[in-house]
Parts: sequence; C-alpha cells; structure tokens
Amino acid sequence: MKTIEIPDELFSKTEATAASRGETLGEFINEALTVRLALTSRTTSPQTGWRSVFGLADAEMVESVDEVLAEEFEQVDPSEWR
Repeated sequence: MKTIEIPDELFSKTEATAASRGETLGEFINEALTVRLALTSRTTSPQTGWRSVFGLADAEMVESVDEVLAEEFEQVDPSEWR
C-alpha cells in the first residue's frame, strides 16, 4: 500500500462520486487509475503517419481503411504527379 497526497476538493468530489456509484473509495480510485493508464498506453503508440493521429481506432476499421487506400493508390497514374 502507498500513500499519496490528494487536494481536499478533489478528494471530496472523488469520495462523493464513489459513494453515489455504490463503490468504496478504493474501488473507485483503482478503476479510475486503471482506465487512465489504459488510455495513456494507447496514445503512446509507436505508429506513424495517419495511424498516430487515429491510434485509438478499432483494428478492424484500420484494416478496412488500409485496404481502401491500397486499392486507390494502385489506380494512381504516376505520370499525373509530375
């Protein structure tokens, strides 16, 4: 177990919110920290390009976008880009 300092106002709001949800303060804080860590780990993706911007997209959706992009780029005439 660890001790941390929490500002009084934040502690009061946290305690009230946990009570309104029928949770103990510990349960509420553990869930909040778990959710925050999950979001943080998703946003620190090593992806580059458009994937770094839309890193939280569903993997299946990303795959379908990749397929559409691949099909479209196969149709590009390189001579039109000069």
